[in-house]
Amino acid sequence: MNKPVVAIIGRKNVGKSTLLNRIAGRRISIVEDIPGTTRDRITTEVTWQGREFTLIDTGGVEFDAVTTLSEGINKQIDIAMQEADVIIFMVNARDGLLPDDSELADRLRRTKKHVLLVANKAEDTRQEAAAAEFYQLGLGEPLTISAYHGRGVADLMDKIVSLFPAPEPAGSIPAGAIKVAIVGKPNVGKSTLLNVLVGEERTIVDNVPGTTRDAIDISLEFEGQNVVLIDTAGIRRQGKVEVGIERYSVIRSREAIERADITLLVIDASQNISDQDTHIAGYVQQAATGIIIIANKWDLTKSINKVEYNKYVQEQFRFVSYAPIIYISAKTGQEVDRILPAVLEVYQERVKRIPTNMVNNMVKQAIASHPPPQKAGKRLKILYATQAEINPPTFVFSVNDATMVHFSYQRYLENQLRQAFGFAGTPVRMVFKSRGE
Repeated sequence: MNKPVVAIIGRKNVGKSTLLNRIAGRRISIVEDIPGTTRDRITTEVTWQGREFTLIDTGGVEFDAVTTLSEGINKQIDIAMQEADVIIFMVNARDGLLPDDSELADRLRRTKKHVLLVANKAEDTRQEAAAAEFYQLGLGEPLTISAYHGRGVADLMDKIVSLFPAPEPAGSIPAGAIKVAIVGKPNVGKSTLLNVLVGEERTIVDNVPGTTRDAIDISLEFEGQNVVLIDTAGIRRQGKVEVGIERYSVIRSREAIERADITLLVIDASQNISDQDTHIAGYVQQAATGIIIIANKWDLTKSINKVEYNKYVQEQFRFVSYAPIIYISAKTGQEVDRILPAVLEVYQERVKRIPTNMVNNMVKQAIASHPPPQKAGKRLKILYATQAEINPPTFVFSVNDATMVHFSYQRYLENQLRQAFGFAGTPVRMVFKSRGE
């Protein structure tokens, strides 16, 4: 069953993102006292009075758009208005009625959608009384709220769900979606790649570094498998993160990595791999998500030998040497069709479970070929091994003394596991426990 969609529309700095965060009960949209902070459509799932719906936050409308970015913001707003069953038209009770409010009201009347006129920032009775002037917009009685303080929000939610059509009989809800985060430093083509994968212009694409600020979830189906794509802001190194908006963007991107099953690390093949690129790969490794390296803008590298570049990428990302590399051009669509099949392959590796007897046989062979090291006349003994978890694959080794496990021997055992069982594209966690623990 399709959930109703509610879009929050309004000019800049009227409090749209604050309302979304208030309803969601957590910070999803970035909130700064800077007009124009929200750019893409940001969505969250909401339940109220037993009804579930999708709430969309949008950027502030710009009627005199003079840049490609502002044009993109307006386009996203138009799409949100088309998708919505109910539109929250938000105005600012402190500012009073402005010409842009009137122009936007004219556009909203033409949509033939349910429109709720909401006067935000009405913290006291004086501002509530002043909101009466918004009757002039011809959209009915303005609902006065304070999204920041939560005043009037419950009444607004009651009104929203009252406008929904009667619920349809519940159908089967697909489960087990693969969560895929698209990450990389600013301006490597993440949003362009997302749009190609989805098949529509779902996020704003602009040649200004850092255009995407929030993490955005988009669902699709590929070969019968549900996939959730998470587009994120470009990640800079810690020391180069600006306060405010960009700081929240990095937090959002790291959160996206941590909740993903697989990460697409997008790099710019027309440039050298930077510390920033490897720094992001480090985040992915720490989160133990699967990883596929996407070398984008390959169409700009006519003189580069792929074999040599492949060696170069593997050397720079040697700590995630298990990551497959796909060379694409998101702009032209070159080789993009290889990405989702690779996602499914890596996911299958992440959920692969190896029988205990096969794990122990592999360990015995590994020990016979390369015995564990000795320490102070005492030798490490591996008594038993088993796969304890999947996604990521996690192996537990019962040993006589876990303090004797040297990282080099752990790496050797991991290499033997990969040689025997694969696990391409995914980290393998290894836990060593002393006997009796």
